[in-house]
Amino acid sequence: MKYTCLIIDDEPSSQFILKKFISEVNFLELKGICNNANEALQCIKADNRIDLLFLDINMPRISGLSFYKSLKNAPIVIFTTAYSEFAVEAFEVNALDYLLKPFSFHRFLTAVNKIELKEIDNETKIHSNDFILIKSNKVVHKVYFKDLIFIEASGDYVNLYLNGETIKTNTTFSAMLTALPSEFFVRTHKSFAVNNSKIKSVSANQVTTLNHKIPIGLKYRKEFIVFLERNKH
Repeated sequence: MKYTCLIIDDEPSSQFILKKFISEVNFLELKGICNNANEALQCIKADNRIDLLFLDINMPRISGLSFYKSLKNAPIVIFTTAYSEFAVEAFEVNALDYLLKPFSFHRFLTAVNKIELKEIDNETKIHSNDFILIKSNKVVHKVYFKDLIFIEASGDYVNLYLNGETIKTNTTFSAMLTALPSEFFVRTHKSFAVNNSKIKSVSANQVTTLNHKIPIGLKYRKEFIVFLERNKH
């Protein structure tokens, strides 16, 4: 499968490097090069099959971040910039990656290879209601919700705890939580969410399942209790 992409950057040298790198990756297809947000908007409107944006942040008139936030049904984005201070804000809009100029082909390849996992994240929204596809160590696992006890954020990864197995996947906690059915999974802590059907007991600061104790953060306690009341069996 080929992913169509668009370069949005006002620097000719950056355009040249990106064009060269894209040409060396067989699953990428360059659809156009834009010098600013206005040109990019016209390209996206003209071709809604754009899968991936290589978007510079520091551009004239409107920043790449502001432009991306303004898009409806925005394509996947990899931000490119010479300024590291924008990294946190870039990942807050679920950027696939953040390339700090000048970057090598190896770093570029690491970024674009993440598109496969992103596609799995997107596919989970249209899969059957009883399972989710999870990529871990180049293997895709079919995880049934009934077997998933809880999830835990762990740096750049999320751990999924099942009956007798733990799967570690390279994605964000918020993306994973969005992919799970909200009628079954509830957040108890900034780093934990639990399957309601697996809860055995609840105390002031923790949830107990068959084999695990999961913390309840003060910030999430009220919402968690409301969820339990609403989903009594």
